[in-house]
Amino acid sequence: MIKQIKYYLKSFTFWELLKGLSVTGGYFFKKKITVQYPEQKTPISPRFRGLHALRRYANGEERCIACKLCEAVCPALAITIESEQREDGTRRTTRYDIDLFKCIYCGFCEEACPVDSIVETNIFEYHFENRGENIMTKEKLLEIGDRYEAQIAADKSADAAYR
Repeated sequence: MIKQIKYYLKSFTFWELLKGLSVTGGYFFKKKITVQYPEQKTPISPRFRGLHALRRYANGEERCIACKLCEAVCPALAITIESEQREDGTRRTTRYDIDLFKCIYCGFCEEACPVDSIVETNIFEYHFENRGENIMTKEKLLEIGDRYEAQIAADKSADAAYR
């Protein structure tokens, strides 16, 4: 009988609502932790893995030797490589695709690459508007690598110092 009276009193006085509002009121006057994103950036971990890029040597030749280790080690099967042999006997890729919807950003491709060709940059501000833009082709990857080569090289040297 007393339990029922307590139940009716709590439901009549909106006890749960008042408890919830007290929690809200307690946080209302505390310092806010919201980040105003475009103007303020949060710090990025040195281990962050973002957008992929293919690198070139200083003479402009692409680094990838089409060994297909990154394709073999990819747990999500997101990388597709096709290659052919050139006139000088070296092997280079004709197709290097990464499906970013399949990719789990594990970094295995970067670790497996013997010539440091494929890297995951710290670029996290990218989006897709049309169907098919999630497939990063060789041309797109090389363009990203060319555009951000200075940043990639600086991150690589900082990573080497971090280890």
